Amino acid sequence: MTMFRWGVLSTANIARNQLLPAMQDAQNGFVAAIASRDLSRARQVADRFGAPHAFGSYDELLASDTVDGVYIPLPTSQHVEWSLKAARAGKHVLCEKPISLNADEIDGLIAERDRSGRIISEAFMISYHPQWAKVRELVENGAIGRLRHVSGVFTYFNTDPDNMRNRLELGGGALPDIGVYPTVSTRFSTGVEPLKVRATVERDPRFGTDTYSNVTADFGEFNLTFYCSTQMALRQEMLFHGEKGTIEITAPFNAGDYGHAFITLHDQDRGNSEVFRFAGVRQYRTMLETFANAALNAEGELFSLEDSKANQKLIDAIYRAGEHDGWETV
Repeated sequence: MTMFRWGVLSTANIARNQLLPAMQDAQNGFVAAIASRDLSRARQVADRFGAPHAFGSYDELLASDTVDGVYIPLPTSQHVEWSLKAARAGKHVLCEKPISLNADEIDGLIAERDRSGRIISEAFMISYHPQWAKVRELVENGAIGRLRHVSGVFTYFNTDPDNMRNRLELGGGALPDIGVYPTVSTRFSTGVEPLKVRATVERDPRFGTDTYSNVTADFGEFNLTFYCSTQMALRQEMLFHGEKGTIEITAPFNAGDYGHAFITLHDQDRGNSEVFRFAGVRQYRTMLETFANAALNAEGELFSLEDSKANQKLIDAIYRAGEHDGWETV
């Protein structure tokens, strides 16, 4: 079996805690190289995860013929820049979400993808978890009748001034960090795009970042309401409410870390509930294996840049809506 050779640009926490362990376990790829602006740091992380190569700059890794593609966990403000550089260097690109802070910037990524023939994909790991494929199947098959409302929550508490999530210049904020999950999971599950949105968006005066948003999005056929915050107690939940039942996702975004992955279908007509469990699934590994298979064999469905742009358009509209009272067109 041909193995996909991964390079990682930076030694960020999410890389060390999630993606690098998943690369070690993947069946069709391995960690080939780590890059950091600090060579000793790159070598330390490379040794920890069995990577044979370490580089003291990101450009050195991109110039190396020891990797086929890169995972980019850099600060959000640098995602577009380094995704473009990587694709131009002939590398496939899996970039941490959000891939951009502005929907219009994604057009340049689409153009580079089409020009170079390299994959550029945003790392929305939830779209590779079978629990979300099951939610989509249930909604499509009418298991809850006509869908009328989706509700979501994603919150945690973090006031560390040095954390990138609280640094505006690095792309910090609740909406780009976690608000993207209720939006992308709703769009993924229904195949419907939003028409307009209204929102309350609050910012921390110390950081300038958005720390709380309360959002209503009109999808025409149904509404999505959700709130997200970086300064509230930990909680995540998604609920799809139809005329004949509900679908409740217990650990919608950090399945495995936050809690066991299972969804509950409540059927009002039959007066019963059915639970679907997804034991042992590791969504980061599934994402990496799907990506590698697409790069090596041109097989498998990836989260597309067109999907990334559609989701970011909604986030952009939420920010605009937060500046006034009333609806904003997506």
